[in-house]
Amino acid sequence: MAGPSRPSSPPSPCVRLCTLDEQDVCVGCGRTIADITSWSKMPDADKAACVARARERLLALGRPLPPYPPPAVLPRR
Repeated sequence: MAGPSRPSSPPSPCVRLCTLDEQDVCVGCGRTIADITSWSKMPDADKAACVARARERLLALGRPLPPYPPPAVLPRR
C-alpha cells in the first residue's frame, strides 16, 4: 500500500520568453538570473517565495503577469 502522497514541488514560472533586461531580470517570468540558475536546488518554500517576488517585480516594472502555473508547454521537436 502506498504511503501518503507528497505535495508536488511548485512549478517553474518559466513561460519561455527567456530574455534578460538590463537589470538581469527575465522579461517573461520576472525572475533574476540568480533565481533562474538556483531554481532546481531551492527548497519548495523558497520556490514559492521566488515566484511571489518575481510576480511583484513584473508588476513594479509595468509588465503583464503571465499565468501561474504556466500552461503546459509541448516538448521541442
